[in-house]
Amino acid sequence: MSIVICGGTVVNADSEFRADVLCKDGKIVAIGENLDIPPGTEVIDAGGQYVLPGGIDPHTHMQLPFMGTVTADDFFTGTAAGLAGGTTTIMDFVIPNPRQSLMEAYQTWRGWAEKSACDYTFHVAVTWWDESVYADMGILVRDHGVNSFKHFMAYKNAIMANDELLVKSFARSLELGAMPTVHAENGELVFQLQQALLKQGRTGPEAHPLSRPPVVEGEAVNRAIAIANVLNTPIYIVHVSCADSLEAIARARSKGQRVFGEALAGHLVVDDSVYCNADFNFAAAHVMSPPFRSRQHQAALWQGLQTGDLHTTATDHCTFCEEQKANGRDDFTKIPNGCGGIEDRMAVIWDAGVNAGKLTPSEFVRVTSSNAAQIFNMFPRKGAIAVGSDADIVVWDPQGVRTISAETQFAKGGFNVLEGRTVRGIPSHTLSAGKLVFRHGELRAVRGAGRHVDRPPFSPMLDALG
Repeated sequence: MSIVICGGTVVNADSEFRADVLCKDGKIVAIGENLDIPPGTEVIDAGGQYVLPGGIDPHTHMQLPFMGTVTADDFFTGTAAGLAGGTTTIMDFVIPNPRQSLMEAYQTWRGWAEKSACDYTFHVAVTWWDESVYADMGILVRDHGVNSFKHFMAYKNAIMANDELLVKSFARSLELGAMPTVHAENGELVFQLQQALLKQGRTGPEAHPLSRPPVVEGEAVNRAIAIANVLNTPIYIVHVSCADSLEAIARARSKGQRVFGEALAGHLVVDDSVYCNADFNFAAAHVMSPPFRSRQHQAALWQGLQTGDLHTTATDHCTFCEEQKANGRDDFTKIPNGCGGIEDRMAVIWDAGVNAGKLTPSEFVRVTSSNAAQIFNMFPRKGAIAVGSDADIVVWDPQGVRTISAETQFAKGGFNVLEGRTVRGIPSHTLSAGKLVFRHGELRAVRGAGRHVDRPPFSPMLDALG
């Protein structure tokens, strides 16, 4: 079955032009005006709309076992919600338990992901170290299309990486042509601040941001960048939430270091006043790490996207329902960390970015799709409207309006941190692998339709892959 998108304006990271787009067998096969359309081709009228590469969310957690529970969205419900919002590829995380084989954990996550409705790929976390981890990293790169490894500098007594682990894993990543990625918060400082707050009787959600102030994130970002600099390896900092971290990234980049930064849609538009709400359920629903920050830090993040010191936007989609969040009613450190957003990321960034004059349409494409594809070596298969690219396409209605609500969202969890926000600029159609999966509010997601995306290493040193 062929589909042609007619009458729209194609927007790539580097261009904007009027053209029709013909898709067949999951690929884009022709772009131009007055195309020769095969008989029986389905026609999508994109008049007055933009034709964009499908969104890539480089940071999601579907079906994640975390803090004694499991996220509400599995790989089907979460990716289906993503398709409704224009996201056609997710990058999820394999997170082994301490002492668990990386390969064993990877196979578990691959099994869970078989129900995915859109394409998916994985970062694999390094949560401990010995020679088997060293070997498994090579196998993952060589045989399984993994080219990024995640490191948590937070979560003491669980999966926190110390400096020795960071040095060894960063060095191994460099050998393999893989990208180290980092959750940067000083885990020891967070732990000590948590204990101090609990001793003071500060047990509610309002204590969460107090235990993770910007300085603990900034310190960890500086340390991770310094280690990467000594080892001469590139590094990707996930969910940058504050000016302290952005300043460290910008400083390193000004000196020629290869540092990439990611901002979350939520951090761009939600501020820390949410933790002061007297309703425990409301405040707890916003507990994530790093926490939401003040508007001063939000302004810094937008500046980072504009200057190119922040490169991607993500969600850290990690949904928990009210009952799960209630596990921490008497101790904020036991509230499962995580919020949703995969369904709303692109609309929120368009509305708060493009409509506000902070981003151009091409810059929007860069930070929602193309940059992630390039940084993680999926371009031009992903992240471009180009002949030969996957037919992952969003027809974007710049005048379409939607009010975000948990009652109408496809994602699970029963809460939305963007509740009540009205956005202008929404998908009218989403194509995934050339199939129409969303049309004017009607979701046609298919369980198991998603494919794993293999990502080749960047500069593989073949001897190290053995």
